[in-house]
Amino acid sequence: MTREAAGTDLLTAVNGSGLAAPLPRRRPAFRRRALHWAAPYTLLAPAAVVIAGVLAYPLYKLVALSFQKYGLFELVRHEGVYIGLANYSHIFHDALFWRVVARTVVFAVVNVTLTMVFGTLIALLLERLGKTMRVLLTTGLVCVWAIPVVVSVAVFQWMVDFQFGVVNWLLTQLHIVDYQHHNWFTNPMQGFAVITALIVWGAIPFVAITLYAGLAQLPRELVEAAEVDGANAWRVFWNITVPVLKPIFVILTSLSIIWDFQVFIQVWLMLGTTPSEDYYLMSVYSFVQSFKISEYGLGSAIAVVMVLIMMSVTFVYVREMIRIGETD
Repeated sequence: MTREAAGTDLLTAVNGSGLAAPLPRRRPAFRRRALHWAAPYTLLAPAAVVIAGVLAYPLYKLVALSFQKYGLFELVRHEGVYIGLANYSHIFHDALFWRVVARTVVFAVVNVTLTMVFGTLIALLLERLGKTMRVLLTTGLVCVWAIPVVVSVAVFQWMVDFQFGVVNWLLTQLHIVDYQHHNWFTNPMQGFAVITALIVWGAIPFVAITLYAGLAQLPRELVEAAEVDGANAWRVFWNITVPVLKPIFVILTSLSIIWDFQVFIQVWLMLGTTPSEDYYLMSVYSFVQSFKISEYGLGSAIAVVMVLIMMSVTFVYVREMIRIGETD
């Protein structure tokens, strides 16, 4: 058999009727690599187009307004006056702005830390509970997660009410402190403590249930081997649980930072839509500048700075996730 005939036999197959049918040709290697590279982006493209359509124009208008003088007069005319970086120069030279930024950062750090600590503890508790108690606790967490923010604010307002607050009554009855007719929001530290309790209470269910789902996938042989070697509960958690669940911790921490950094509704409603400067966070400060003082350009500049901070946090999160993926 000649080399040409052998090649023909390799490229053809005999079907049932005796006719020669060509074998399917394999795609070239570079085409397979191109398809493998493009597949994720093709699947993500529809969602990216929708997100860009929903967010691109509002973000463009926000940035455009931040470079304009846009007050009530300009609002009536539907035309702002371009002033360049004057709005940014104004807020960067404003001592109140930097106090608000510092307060927002501290507020976010405290809330994220408490949320992650208590969420982790509840997740570890869920892992050790029996089936019945686990179902009851999980149901309670889901119910808390399902309560709208406005309802949660109303409940906490009643709990710390000046005249009928159950917290004031309980602290007084326990002789811890005399809090009859005590206003928690006169002191900003106490007021933010109440707001922090509200935010952490509402955020714990998502963190706890997500971490419990991760703990359920933790290889038991690793834990058992560590326990056989004499490791206590803390060393098992720190040396085994945390490294295995690190991607989940990174995701939850990043999301919590983004959510807690832009808190608005809880502060605005808890203080009856009239917060003082001592309660200004960046979101509240931007809203007050835009809609209370009608300085929409200044409010937009503050919002742009907040968006840039959020983008920085997101960048750190994405970079950390890429590093984790490369390590794995």
